[in-house]
Amino acid sequence: MKKTFVLSHPKIKLPRLVDSIRHEVKKYLRRERNKPAPDGADFWDFDCRFGADKDNAEVIHLGAINQHIDEAEKNELASFYLEIIAKPGHKKNERGIN
Repeated sequence: MKKTFVLSHPKIKLPRLVDSIRHEVKKYLRRERNKPAPDGADFWDFDCRFGADKDNAEVIHLGAINQHIDEAEKNELASFYLEIIAKPGHKKNERGIN
């Protein structure tokens, strides 16, 4: 998912718009996680980037997406860019070696 979300709409209020964005992100993650993992992979991992626009997007952790959306709402940004790319993930063994 590579998308610029607009935080203004003539009929939809901002809190409802933010909720719909969160729902869309959760729906995308659920859909990607339900796909079968490729051979040799244990699960789906995600690379995430967030920023005011595509050029200024910074790498973030998957768990910090909601915090960044909240900050965008507080800072009254007109829009923000969110990129979530699925990649195969591998569990580490007890010693931390793949």
